[in-house]
Amino acid sequence: MLNNDRHLNLKTILVTTGVILTLSMGVRHGFGFWMQPISQANGWSRETYSLALALQNLLWGAFGPLAGMVADRYGTQRVVIAGALAYVAGLLWMATVTQPALFIIGSGVFIGLGLACTAFGAVSGIIGRAAPVEKRSWAFGVSGAASSFGQFLMMPVEQQLISGIGWQNAFYALAGVVFLLMIPMSSFLREPKHAVAAGDAQQSVGEALREAVGNRSFLLLVAGYFVCGFQLVFVGAHLPAYLKDKGIASPGVAVMALALIGLFNIFGSFTAGQLGGKLPKRYLLSTIYFARTLVIGLFLLAPLTQWSVYLFAAAIGFLWLATVPLTNGIIAGVFGLKHMSMLAGVVFLSHQVGSFLGVWLGGYLFDLRGSYDVVWGITLGLGLFAGLANLPIDERPLARNAAGWKAA
Repeated sequence: MLNNDRHLNLKTILVTTGVILTLSMGVRHGFGFWMQPISQANGWSRETYSLALALQNLLWGAFGPLAGMVADRYGTQRVVIAGALAYVAGLLWMATVTQPALFIIGSGVFIGLGLACTAFGAVSGIIGRAAPVEKRSWAFGVSGAASSFGQFLMMPVEQQLISGIGWQNAFYALAGVVFLLMIPMSSFLREPKHAVAAGDAQQSVGEALREAVGNRSFLLLVAGYFVCGFQLVFVGAHLPAYLKDKGIASPGVAVMALALIGLFNIFGSFTAGQLGGKLPKRYLLSTIYFARTLVIGLFLLAPLTQWSVYLFAAAIGFLWLATVPLTNGIIAGVFGLKHMSMLAGVVFLSHQVGSFLGVWLGGYLFDLRGSYDVVWGITLGLGLFAGLANLPIDERPLARNAAGWKAA
């Protein structure tokens, strides 16, 4: 009977978090479409909007451990509701504020908090606690696929909204969708009734954090996730502008490219989740980072055409968020489930520091040098570093005594 209850609970949680991730990540992935219209309307350089997106990503990461800590202790539902309200406030702020410093700070705080409370870190704990051990990697893969579907779904929607009703009204429309769908869906989030493993039952938040920070494998995950954030947000935010600069002026190409990233990311995330239950996750992570480096290098070397863009988008999309189920799977397997959301938030903070630098450096170095060449080069070098950094990770669970400390 316990297994049936767990299975039904897992289904409910996966569907609910899937809808929330679809909205949260889908809306966020389209922010690159607003770069040019907002910059032109307000007379800003490209760096101003880039810095706003960069701060959003940085604060998303900074708020992540706190959101995870609250979700682990008080339940995911409350965190998601707070995040949805912050998300709506951020979208309205971006639609109305025209003073550069206020725009950067306000959108950074509101959107960053909204994402921290509605994206991977906040919901990873409840997914891990609901899923049996043998299905945990698969469940994380399903959640990653849901966020990927959001990107695939929302890219053309957001571009059509901007074209059809204007960039300001597009923000208003998305704020309404987030409010009307995300908050009601959170009512279905109920923590699983089964207890976490007894081995970490007495461990405090501070003890869990000190244990993780002192663990070499955890630090390697942190280093790899920094690179993941740098690569993904640079490409996602600057690809439309890069294509236009290179002579591919039709916005439809950029829309299709980002949609293809989202579409193939569905398959990549799900495949990574499936393989993570059968093969060493560290080797899969290294393969993903090395493969990204190869794909980006080939894209830059090949003649730039509409079809080369689509091939690049499909290939990089398959590798896009495939790191998420594997990284979360290693955290759950090594450190246990009691503080899963908090530790996932700590690792994700590194991801978002990388995101901050990726999106900001993209705009800064473009304004400074007139091209994205230097940032592409940094992206390639970081990919090689991350591939090497993940190889020595130890995936074995930590042995603890009854008080929750590592056994001597």
